[in-house]
Amino acid sequence: MEELYKAIEDIASSNIIKLVISNKMNKEIKYNKVNIQLKVQGNKEFYQIEKYTDKQVFHENISLDELKEKLMELVEGNYKQLTAWSKDAVLDLKISKKGKIHLSKKKSDNKVTVSSHNKEKNYILKEGMDIQPLVDLGVFTKDGKIVNSKYDKYKQINRFIEIIDDEIKKNNYEELTILDFGCGKSYLTFVLYFYFVEIKNIKVKMIGLDLKEDVIKKCNDIAKRYNYENLHFELGDINGFKYNNKVDMVITLHACDTATDYALYNAVKWNAKMIFSVPCCQHEFNSQMNTEDLSILTRYGIIQERVAALMTDAVRGNLLEAAGYKTQLLEFIDIAHSPKNILIRASKGSTSEEKRKKAIVEVNNLIKEFNVKPTLFNLLKEDSLI
Repeated sequence: MEELYKAIEDIASSNIIKLVISNKMNKEIKYNKVNIQLKVQGNKEFYQIEKYTDKQVFHENISLDELKEKLMELVEGNYKQLTAWSKDAVLDLKISKKGKIHLSKKKSDNKVTVSSHNKEKNYILKEGMDIQPLVDLGVFTKDGKIVNSKYDKYKQINRFIEIIDDEIKKNNYEELTILDFGCGKSYLTFVLYFYFVEIKNIKVKMIGLDLKEDVIKKCNDIAKRYNYENLHFELGDINGFKYNNKVDMVITLHACDTATDYALYNAVKWNAKMIFSVPCCQHEFNSQMNTEDLSILTRYGIIQERVAALMTDAVRGNLLEAAGYKTQLLEFIDIAHSPKNILIRASKGSTSEEKRKKAIVEVNNLIKEFNVKPTLFNLLKEDSLI
């Protein structure tokens, strides 16, 4: 123990910037590996510790003076290897099965920089987590590293999870029933299931719906392979889908044209607590628009197409407000990566009668001016939901 303490004392006094503890001594040790990084926040320096289990990451911040004692606490009897980087050297500590200590130090030209805590993005799905859907999607390597060419995809998936997480944090949910309309063969549904069950510890019943029989079969097979017991997929059309039990959340990603409207209509009809929708291919208004006073917006085809798409989603937002939902239209991903970058987030809440009426008036004004017939408006009105 004295030899180990001396080795760790040498490491801790070497102005360490980054450190990795790995190679567990036995399977009973909780953390697969531990990363330690020197951080700067304002004028303050500290070490941030990341401890990785198979599916989660735990964080802890310590002062510079606490590093030596913390390393002893983490390493002794638990791990066989510790690698540390200073500004110009690499220190490698290895511990044999018999407890023999070997510490090597060599100069390194590879510069390791201090991270700014102010600028670092704290992603929910962290590198190093065991997330099989991200591995199968090609975003993570098998050992949990982000594939460089998939970094934008990694950010997009995290952005979607963050938008949902913002809503989830408002209530202490213990269980949720979730319907994912038009799930397709995307692995995002599986990533969402992982987020709810493994990160938020929420008991979920999640149903994916799609029109393609081969897609449904494949998705159900994948769910079984992942042991996602409460995730299953059904064949069906968004228009006319029947579900008689309680629905807490409705998700619809890239449902084409009026398929989004039917999904939103069903969500309102079921009195869903939360709605997350990324609309796609808004053709309905584009084929109907006809205005005299604002004909400048319909004179040029590309302008009409974009205005029609924006109008469609603005109307959807207003109609959800009229139905009693607090609604936001958010940028899902940077428009440079995709023009389909608007996400509608709606949560059931107390909306004033005045606000509901104003939302309907604004929709009626737009209908009158542009002679459009919004599908969602007609569906909700027919069932007296607005």
